[in-house]
Amino acid sequence: MTALDIAGFSILLLLGTAVVCPLFSRWERLLIPVAFALAAFAAGAVTLAGFLALSQGINSAATIPLGLPGLPFNIRLDPLAGFFLIVIGTLSLFTSIYSIGYVRSYLGQRPVTPLVLFYLLFMAGMLLVIIADDAYLFLVAWELMAAASYFLVMYEDERAENRRAAFLYLLVAHVGAIGILLSFGVMAGLATGFDRFDGYTFDAMRAAHLSPGWSTAAFFLAFFGFAAKAGVIPLHVWLPEAHPVAPSNVSALMSGVMLKTSIYGMVRVGFDLLGEFPWWWGGIVLVFGLISAVLGVLYALMQHDLKRLLAYHSVENIGIILIGLGLAMIFTAFHFPALAALALVAALYHTLNHALFKGLLFMGAGAVIHATRERNMEEMGGLIRPLPWTSGLFLVGCISISGLPPFNGFVSEWLTFQAFLLSPALPQPLLKLLIPLGAALLALTGALAAACFVKAFGVTFLGSRRGHRKGEKIHEVGPAMLLGMSLTALSCLALGVLPTFVIGWLDAIPQQLLGGHLATTAGQFGWLWLTPATADRASYSGPLVFGVILAVVAVTYLLLHVRGASIRRVPLWDCGFERITPRMQYTATAFAMPIRRVLGFLFDIREQVELVSPQNHPVMADNIRYRLRIRDRIWAWLYAPQADAAFWVARWVGKLQQGRIQIYLMYSFVTLIVLLVFLG
Repeated sequence: MTALDIAGFSILLLLGTAVVCPLFSRWERLLIPVAFALAAFAAGAVTLAGFLALSQGINSAATIPLGLPGLPFNIRLDPLAGFFLIVIGTLSLFTSIYSIGYVRSYLGQRPVTPLVLFYLLFMAGMLLVIIADDAYLFLVAWELMAAASYFLVMYEDERAENRRAAFLYLLVAHVGAIGILLSFGVMAGLATGFDRFDGYTFDAMRAAHLSPGWSTAAFFLAFFGFAAKAGVIPLHVWLPEAHPVAPSNVSALMSGVMLKTSIYGMVRVGFDLLGEFPWWWGGIVLVFGLISAVLGVLYALMQHDLKRLLAYHSVENIGIILIGLGLAMIFTAFHFPALAALALVAALYHTLNHALFKGLLFMGAGAVIHATRERNMEEMGGLIRPLPWTSGLFLVGCISISGLPPFNGFVSEWLTFQAFLLSPALPQPLLKLLIPLGAALLALTGALAAACFVKAFGVTFLGSRRGHRKGEKIHEVGPAMLLGMSLTALSCLALGVLPTFVIGWLDAIPQQLLGGHLATTAGQFGWLWLTPATADRASYSGPLVFGVILAVVAVTYLLLHVRGASIRRVPLWDCGFERITPRMQYTATAFAMPIRRVLGFLFDIREQVELVSPQNHPVMADNIRYRLRIRDRIWAWLYAPQADAAFWVARWVGKLQQGRIQIYLMYSFVTLIVLLVFLG
């Protein structure tokens, strides 16, 4: 079997399993392990197909006699598609294993057959998007992915917030799909003429010669459509609403890999279908990436809902990926192929890294919610004792997303920094300002991300238990959930320690799209050292850093435990108080207060302090109630006016419905008179 055959078989397995799922709705306890085991097998197979395509430089295509007459489906597997199959397949494999334990928690509460069914369709839709080789199949797969994820977001539909989030997600997704459709329409129409349909294939679009104006229109229509799906600011409003309310295994896939289908679309359209572009396209992509990275992490810092915090960090990391893509476009336009390859590899590496550490964090959040039935970090605390394995694996995700060695997030962010720092003197004055400013903002983003996950881990797992459920018995999650998280954590470590192997595989993509190479310079000193340009300019050794960290940990452990008297337990310093209570601990709200005071103008903040007095002492305050509401200003500035206008128009149009037949006959009569006047 070829790599394309393996990928096609995996998709058919997912679709076939989804079709037969309703037949087993009466045996859901059996359905869960069987369906998710088949999903894990399909994900592993598609990962293998992607690896074969990427490592061997495979470029194979096929035509499927489906679709409409004269418009068959076309599929293709090349190195770019192979890489994104690896991204989707790897996380889907781990998430499917995790789901075997996670979805069991719904048994007896609600039917799980719809969750399993749409989970399989969701995976199949994402994979079809990647291998589609024409606009028709691409949009069909895009809609399958969007529809399946809509039903997954609305799975717990008795909650109003779930219904609202699902509607908002579907609305933004379809607005974005219109942009993608128009972009394909421009490229297809100019490829073979608007009177024929032959231009709908990607091969025809590649061969087309578009004028600069039409090429710009096609790119920015596509960029708008894919940015809406990726959650790029200001099109991000659906993301912090939909990801928190979806089941956590679905949140892991939506944040980890569904957003990456948009990155795939941007790369496919910009670097492959269009191919040539001016430098300012990359400048605009870079600006949107910087805005999304900085504002995304600032919004995340303000959150006390654990899953909402993680959702905003998806906005931040999509911004970091766009920074790499924007730099790659700028360097390509100015004919610096080596630097363009470095920036593109940095973006793709971060795409893979984000899929894994964000999937791990959402799975960890799901384990916490599974154990505590709580999403609010203010009601948590002290969970490291009852959830030792979950807390350790969640910590791996926190270190990875914060860009700290030896885990994978450091490598891709370090490569992005190198793309900034190794930039030559570009001829455009605007870029001479933008490039250094971008490097500074990326550094600020990394620092804020680290602060945010110090808050997330510390408030959730450290300290003492808080909240009204503090007396509830909490147990560690089951082996399937721990296995899924452990495999993801090990992948984060492997990608951070051995980056030269990964870059060697990724090198086929810049060769395909840019004609540039990176692996030759990056691995010139072997697997031990990563040198993106030359060793005298920059180098990093993941294995060496990992070895030093292990040695320091081992020596510290031995020094503290070789003698029993080295560690003494003493009373906690209580700052002069007689007894420390959980209420005295730092909260998520308090942790973010300094940044909220400095950068509060970016948010819509409402603070309220209420003194509660006992009835017999109306002057003395018995308790203090503090309320804080932080909202995204972009919603109030951009989306709320449009929603208000739509409701205003709807109310006026509603007045036409009088409920009287005479009025409706009058409308018909007036319409006929108007038509006769204008058509006569």
